[in-house]
Amino acid sequence: MPSATAASPWYKHLWPWIIIGVLATSVTLSLTMVTIAVNNPDNLVNDNYYEAGKGINRSLDRELLAQNLNLKASVHLDELTGEVELRLSGNSQPKTLELNLISPTQPEKDRRVILAQSASEAGRYVGQLTDRVEGRRFVELLGSENEHVWRLFEEEQVGHDVTLQLGDEALQGAEHLEK
Repeated sequence: MPSATAASPWYKHLWPWIIIGVLATSVTLSLTMVTIAVNNPDNLVNDNYYEAGKGINRSLDRELLAQNLNLKASVHLDELTGEVELRLSGNSQPKTLELNLISPTQPEKDRRVILAQSASEAGRYVGQLTDRVEGRRFVELLGSENEHVWRLFEEEQVGHDVTLQLGDEALQGAEHLEK
């Protein structure tokens, strides 16, 4: 590039173009980031903290009820048939149970299975999964006893042909609720 004289116009100088280039790149990247943020909102943020706190207390009450009923469950997911077999021990034997396999970050990967009590064997429940579920999940088992809902809830590594144990871990965060 030929050297510009003091009398030459600004657009013939190199430094104004470098400054304009840096500013244009900053604006382009900023607009790109805003577009990404608007098109992909964060679904993990809860705006209503008070209701979430009340929900946590309800969950702890349900988990404490399950602990008082001495409930334990083993869950087996059959890879070939998709059958979910659950064996429940303790002082509650409802007709149906609800098993929720909850993905920590991707709600579209959550699965809900209704388990029916086996007529031939006490404490055995059977349900059906429509697709394969693998990876880290929050496993939630819901049942009822005398019109009160109980809950077993743990974080587990879920896979087919793996048996999960629920109710084998101590209840955390409910020490103030225990009698």
